[in-house]
Amino acid sequence: MPVISKYDKQFDQLLSELEAVMDKHLAPADLRLMVLGNLATHIINHQISPGQRKAIADKFAKVLTSSVDTQKGAH
Repeated sequence: MPVISKYDKQFDQLLSELEAVMDKHLAPADLRLMVLGNLATHIINHQISPGQRKAIADKFAKVLTSSVDTQKGAH
């Protein structure tokens, strides 16, 4: 997913820490996605105003879908 440049350093640090926690717990891909999905839902429901939630969720889903690599064998 695209990263806003003003958050580059903080983004990289958070991503590394989240990956380390997932690795520590030996979480398989499906569990990682479930946790991240629930976290995204929690953030939208608790930090976004009710009137903007659907639009933010739709935009998030669209960006996620467009950033997925669909090439065979890509990991």
